[in-house]
Amino acid sequence: MKLVVVSAGLSVPSSTRLLGDRLAAAVGRHTPVRTEVVELRDLAVEIAHNFTNGFPGRALSAAQDAVANADALIVVTPVFSASYSGLFKSFFDVLDKDALEGKPVLIAATGGTARHSLVLEHALRPLFAYLRAVVVPTGVYAASEDWGAEGLDGRIERAAGELAALMTGLSGARPVRDDFDVVPFADRLAALSPTGPSGTAPAAV
Repeated sequence: MKLVVVSAGLSVPSSTRLLGDRLAAAVGRHTPVRTEVVELRDLAVEIAHNFTNGFPGRALSAAQDAVANADALIVVTPVFSASYSGLFKSFFDVLDKDALEGKPVLIAATGGTARHSLVLEHALRPLFAYLRAVVVPTGVYAASEDWGAEGLDGRIERAAGELAALMTGLSGARPVRDDFDVVPFADRLAALSPTGPSGTAPAAV
């Protein structure tokens, strides 16, 4: 299966890209995947031109195809002004409106302080819900102090496991019971009647 990581990190090296790589590696420990990384930093000019002329450049078109044809996505953005970056949002604005429909997505973000961790819930999750993606329950936020500290590895593994389960179709699987008896609704109503199902009043106690 094909896993695409969309990273909106701007610096080199980038903590945003690092988080995306660690999440992809964790997914690979749960299920075999082919991973492709889309670095939005390299597509910034083509994304801007797409807004003004309506046509994607060659690199942007390849990135759009990679996302549309992926079995699942990991999307990672740095936090700017308490939300996702403009570059991150712009890339998803120039995707086909149906590109993410039903696609499993793991959301993640990086920031300088833990105070911005709710960006996952108030910004990223609503965005991908609007795009009709299937967002895994666990999002991963990494503040500067999280790197090398306890807790981050556990969140990465849990989120990766959830994404892998969706990719392999195990999420939501339930054994189907076919050994139960179907009781007609009229019989259930009769059993609740004061006279009982036989039509005779119950004996006084």
